Amino acid sequence: MTYAIRSARPDEAGLLREIERAAAQAFSAVGYPALATGEPTAAEEFRAAAAEGMLAVAVGNNDRPVGFLLAAELDACLYVQELDVHPDHAGHRLAVRLFEAADAMARQRHLRALTLTTFRHVPWNAPYYARLGFVPMTAAGIGPDLRMVIERQRAAGLDMANRVAMRRPVSS
Repeated sequence: MTYAIRSARPDEAGLLREIERAAAQAFSAVGYPALATGEPTAAEEFRAAAAEGMLAVAVGNNDRPVGFLLAAELDACLYVQELDVHPDHAGHRLAVRLFEAADAMARQRHLRALTLTTFRHVPWNAPYYARLGFVPMTAAGIGPDLRMVIERQRAAGLDMANRVAMRRPVSS
């Protein structure tokens, strides 16, 4: 199969929720079963992000999304809020291509870096992002907007000892 990356369309919100549900199932095997059964991102949030140009999708030959990257502008950086690839399409480096799209979004908006929050020890989270050039942020380097995101994650019950904020400069 050949894959492409493009901007998402608002009418794809339902498909993206299905991708998020499918991708979340892997968290059961690494000690986070609640993530596998949690509610995916609201369709309205996907629609709004698509309309704002903050949502990229990986599509297969039939132009149907098989992965996505949802972003928001926080602290003059592009925050990667969610990145998921359907398990049936894993192993094709779609995350790398979605991060390239995020980099382009950030450059277009004159933002200086990509940021994200993730699990420290889940192999396809922080260790993988480190291989893609992301580095852990110090507490002093975390801006007020990202601090609010982290606080919402804490309030939602995530164990913050197992979480890390990471940053990668936007490529030139």
